[in-house]
Amino acid sequence: MTTPAGSGRGFGSVSWWGLSPALDLQAESPLVDPDSQADTVHSTPELDVLLLGSVDGRHLLRTLSRAKLWPRRRFNFFVLENNLEAVARHMLIFSLALEEPEKMGLQERSETFLEVWGNALLRPPVAAFVRAQADLLAHLVPEPDRLEEQLPWLSLRALKRGERMTARGYWGDIATGPFVAFGIEADDESLLRTSNGQPVKTAGEITQHNVTELLREVAAWGRARATRGDPEEQQHTEGSPEPETPAAPTPESFTVHFLPLNSAQTLHHKSCYNGRFQLLYVACGMAHLLIPELGACVAPGGNLIVELARYLVDVRQEQLQGFNTRVGELAQAAGFAPQTGARPSETFARFCKSQESALVNTVPAVEPGTLPLDVLAQPLEASSPALEGVTQPLQGGTPHCEPCQLPSEAPGPLSEVLAQPQGALAPPNCESDSKTGV
Repeated sequence: MTTPAGSGRGFGSVSWWGLSPALDLQAESPLVDPDSQADTVHSTPELDVLLLGSVDGRHLLRTLSRAKLWPRRRFNFFVLENNLEAVARHMLIFSLALEEPEKMGLQERSETFLEVWGNALLRPPVAAFVRAQADLLAHLVPEPDRLEEQLPWLSLRALKRGERMTARGYWGDIATGPFVAFGIEADDESLLRTSNGQPVKTAGEITQHNVTELLREVAAWGRARATRGDPEEQQHTEGSPEPETPAAPTPESFTVHFLPLNSAQTLHHKSCYNGRFQLLYVACGMAHLLIPELGACVAPGGNLIVELARYLVDVRQEQLQGFNTRVGELAQAAGFAPQTGARPSETFARFCKSQESALVNTVPAVEPGTLPLDVLAQPLEASSPALEGVTQPLQGGTPHCEPCQLPSEAPGPLSEVLAQPQGALAPPNCESDSKTGV
């Protein structure tokens, strides 16, 4: 099946996988002094991350698998989606990734993971596993106390009662395949070699390797807990480790909190979320929700990562440029400035919240659309001159924030980029985001 170029219709209303490689969220977060922020219950610093539209849990799993490279922290992942199918997919993928090694070996688990991740049809053993997990979760979800006992890493308490049960169809992505998450980057650079201009390894082979290594690290938590005991108890009996000693977390050292659907515009009304998060991640399909009210949930000095539409294959280059520009405008209006010193990227736009930023501007609420490019851009010639600095090249050096100069007027209503004339999306001399750093 094909979709017209520039239509964006290949991106279904319910996504099964994201449009960017998996990130280590610790590497994207500001450094935290272990002595300045300690959770009194767990006696470890906390990292609070808010993710909008991350869809598939890839960033969370990547973060947990690389936790051993960082000083110990407790993770609080707050996930906000616009449909219950994505919530159910998160739960299924995590329950599979955290399956006890004694019940499912590494190779079987990685093959099952990939089949659930990207296949339209399942082999009988995998289909049986999915049915068993679905039945288990269906019984646990309506009972929060029992759910917390059996799946301590999962919290659905913030979901509304009516949002805990759903039965709907499949509306996946028919344009961008499932290999973007784990199949185009690798820590082992030999997997990325080329011969005569062609990759030596396929995206499927790279994905298989990366997922197997990721699940190997996840399984290491259980082995470490069984052989060494509870790390928190060890701290009391053997003395506290040096603050800089890397240590992989146990399954009890993180929690995935699912927030009410489409609650991005009202989170700041709750004091527990206002100014809480050190990192905010926004998928390209949720970029229209990047408003000052959402920015108020990020702590001063916190970081913002916005997924760009680079891997949405059925859109034109000028539309991508318009989207990148619009993301910069929305981020600045929400109180963020581009990270100076951040590595240039065509896949993610990176910003930080200045210490001086405040909720001094508002953006009209926008209803979520079914296409990620609904929010792309107004004509660039209509952009405020105060926003020109958003697309300046990023310089080398240590990332830091600069005070944001917010526009004096709120941006106008968002236009549907696909309805815009091509010439209105970007001026003729507009450079690609690889050069602008947005």
